[in-house]
Amino acid sequence: MSPRSESRRIASRIAAITPSATLAVDAKAKALVAAGRPVIGFGAGEPDFATPAHIVAAAEAACVDPVNHRYSPTPGLPALREAIAAKTLRDSGVEVDPARIVVTNGGKQAVYEATLAVVDDGDEVLLPAPYWTTYPEPIALGGGVPVVLPTDESTGFRVTVEQLEAARTSRTKALVFVSPSNPTGAVYPRDEVEAIGRWALEHGIFVLTDEIYEHLVYSDARFHSILAVVPELADLCIVLNGVAKTYAMTGWRVGWLFGPADVTAAVTNLQSHLTSNVANVAQRAALAAVAGPLDAVAEMRSAFDRRRRTMHAMLSAIDGVQCVEPEGAFYAFPNLTGLLGRDLGGASASTTLELADLVLERADVAFVPGEAFGAPGYGRFSYALGDADLEEGLARLQRLVEG
Repeated sequence: MSPRSESRRIASRIAAITPSATLAVDAKAKALVAAGRPVIGFGAGEPDFATPAHIVAAAEAACVDPVNHRYSPTPGLPALREAIAAKTLRDSGVEVDPARIVVTNGGKQAVYEATLAVVDDGDEVLLPAPYWTTYPEPIALGGGVPVVLPTDESTGFRVTVEQLEAARTSRTKALVFVSPSNPTGAVYPRDEVEAIGRWALEHGIFVLTDEIYEHLVYSDARFHSILAVVPELADLCIVLNGVAKTYAMTGWRVGWLFGPADVTAAVTNLQSHLTSNVANVAQRAALAAVAGPLDAVAEMRSAFDRRRRTMHAMLSAIDGVQCVEPEGAFYAFPNLTGLLGRDLGGASASTTLELADLVLERADVAFVPGEAFGAPGYGRFSYALGDADLEEGLARLQRLVEG
C-alpha cells in the first residue's frame, strides 16, 4: 500500500473527531481502581444513584411483552412521544405536537442529528465556552465552523448578547445555548434568556438548546426554557433533552429532540438509516420515567445540592483555587491557574492538562482538565459521587497543594 493510500485509510472528517475527554478520564480512573489504586474520580457526568424502582419495573414488564420484540416507529413509540409532550408542558411550559418529537439513542444522538440537520458546509455555529466536549464535533462533521465565544467568572460563565452580535456574520447559522450548563453549572436568569432568544429571532438564527439538566437547579436559580420565554422562536428552535441526568438513567440511552416540522422530518429520515428505533424496552422505561412522579428526582436533587455546597466550600478553601458557586447540573468549574508552576509533591504543571495527570498520579484524584471544554486553566469536578468520596478526594487535593 502506498503512503498516499495509507494516509487515506480513515476519512478525514472522522479522523478529526476528538476522543471524549470526560469518558477518557473516567475510563483511566476505573482502570487504575481495577489495578488496585484507591482513585477517587470526579470525571464522570452521571448520577451515582440507581434508576428509580418503578422505572426498572416497567422495563422488566416490557421485556416479556412480545410487542416490544419487534421494530417500532423510528421517531419513537407514540405513547412515549405523547408523554414527552405532556412532560414538556408540565416542566417547561412549552406546548409541543408529539408528531414533532424524535426519540433518540441518548442525548448525544439528539445533538448529532439536530446539528447535522441544519448545519451545512461553511455554516458558522456560535459556541459559548466552556462547552460540553461533544458539541464541536458534529458541527465540524457537518462541514460547519464552530465559533467559540469564551466566558469566565466575571460573567458567571454566561455569554452576552453583545458577544453574540460581535461574532455574528452572514454565515452564522446557529447558536448552541445551554442552561443549566455542563461543565460550569451556570444557569441563565430569565431576562438574559429572553434577550438571547429575541436576538436569535431578529437575525433568523437557529437555537440548539440542551435542556437535559432542567430539573437540577439549586438555591434561588430557576430553569427557563428559551422557547417558553420567547415562543415566537418556535420555527428556529430545536430543543434537546433526555432521561439520563434527571432520572439516573445514563445507561438506558434514551434522549429526544423536538423542533420545526421540517427539521424533525429530516432527523427522522437520518435516524431511519442510522439506528432505526431506540430499543423498545428502554423506551418503555423512559415512558415510566417521564409520566411518573418526580419524588425520586427531588431526593437526588437534595443530595446534589448538599454535595454542591460541600464541594464549593472545600475547593474555595484550597490555596490557589478560585471557584464560582455552581447553580445547576452537578459540576463545579474552578479556576486552577493558581496551582500552575507550583511545587506539588515534588513536581509541577504548566497547564491544567498536565495538572490533571499530576493530581491523578500523586493524589489518586481524577478530574477533567479545562482544555477539554475549550477553557484552559480550569477543571471540571463532578459532585455526582458519594459524600464520603467527595470529601476525601478534595481533602487529598488540598493535602497535595498545601503539603
